[in-house]
Amino acid sequence: MSKRKTSLIALREISEINMTPLMDLTFILLITFIITFPLIEQGIPVDLPKGSANELKEPEARSITVDARGNFFLDDLKISKEELAEEIRVTGQFNPDAVVYVRADKKTVYEHIAAVMQMLHDAQITRMALVTQAEE
Repeated sequence: MSKRKTSLIALREISEINMTPLMDLTFILLITFIITFPLIEQGIPVDLPKGSANELKEPEARSITVDARGNFFLDDLKISKEELAEEIRVTGQFNPDAVVYVRADKKTVYEHIAAVMQMLHDAQITRMALVTQAEE
């Protein structure tokens, strides 16, 4: 009878999975998501005015953005002023407790902000917040 070249004990040790590379990969993915999530959340780039207020967090919130050129965006999708008014009206009908965040570039013409506020008023949406940058 011939002798085995490898022992059974050595084979059992090799059969175990080394968890260290999997944990390293998990931590790298976690750090990547932590870094990129705030960038994804912002959406349309606007230069917000400075101000201070309590932070408002709601699970079901809509976001209206007005950029410096007067373009309207609803939840990061470019939309016309008329379409925005209709979407806000529908939101007010189906969810009267909806929260709407209004983000506008500090160089935006006041008329555009007033139009958004009028749309919210007409839709009877009373829970809204003007988003600003934190003061330093």
